[in-house]
Order: sequence, then C-alpha cells, then structure tokens
Amino acid sequence: MSGMNAVKRVEPGAIDSEIASRAMHRIKDYLMHHPDEEVIPVTGEVGDEEALVLPRAVVSMVAFILAQAAEGRGVAIVPSNAELTTQQAADMLNVSRPYVIGLLESGAIPFRLVGTHRRIRYDDLKTYHQRSEAKSRTAADELSRLGQELGI
Repeated sequence: MSGMNAVKRVEPGAIDSEIASRAMHRIKDYLMHHPDEEVIPVTGEVGDEEALVLPRAVVSMVAFILAQAAEGRGVAIVPSNAELTTQQAADMLNVSRPYVIGLLESGAIPFRLVGTHRRIRYDDLKTYHQRSEAKSRTAADELSRLGQELGI
C-alpha cells in the first residue's frame, strides 16, 4: 500500500470552524444520550430514504475530526498498516528527515526498501514513538528524584 495514498489529510482551515463546532456538539449530544447504541443511524433532515448506519467508533472519530477543525487544526488519518515515506515519518515524529534515516539505519525502527526508497510501517513508527516517550518519562522522573535528593 502506498504511503501517500494511505494518509488521508484535511488541511487546517479547510472545514468551516462554526459548522464543524455545531456538528461536533450535535454528535457528542447524541452519543451522550444514546450510550448503548453500537451503530448510529444518520438521517437526513428531509426525505424518507433508509438511514445511513455508522459504527459508534466511526461516529466518535468524526466528532474528533470536527473538534480539531473547529479549532482550525488539520487532521490526518493513517491506517495502522500504512507505509510511510521518511518525510511523512519525520513529520509525525516532529524531527528532521535525516534524523529518521539515522534511526532506520541504526535499526531503531524497522523499514523496507521499495527500489531505493525506504518505507516505514505506521505501526512500527508508533511503537518506536511509544518506547521513546517512555524512556523520556523515565529520564525525567530520574532527574526529578535526583533534584529532590540534592535539594534543587
């Protein structure tokens, strides 16, 4: 699966923030008042067509996307099996592309070659990020403990 086609992106400001906010509140109210519904019927304001039925998890995700849009932020949805370019991975980790290439070459993140291009599975990137954050938290906790011992 191509990384470029696998990532669906809504750019910041592409959705009117007032419309997004209104829709998000309606969805959240509906979910709150129907806590046990696992599938949600989506009906039009007019007409007697059969309702579109969506899984609850999808409706929650739509509410999240609308919440981001209401704040003027963009959103990207990445399937867990998506393969990313080194630039996409760098953007997601908020680091430079050469830094990501260093991580790949050192074996910190698995990748495969497609011709001469490196591809990184989103799941592998997420695993690396979680390990990295856990190490950062441990180091911060250690510094804090040391600071307390030294009375800093």
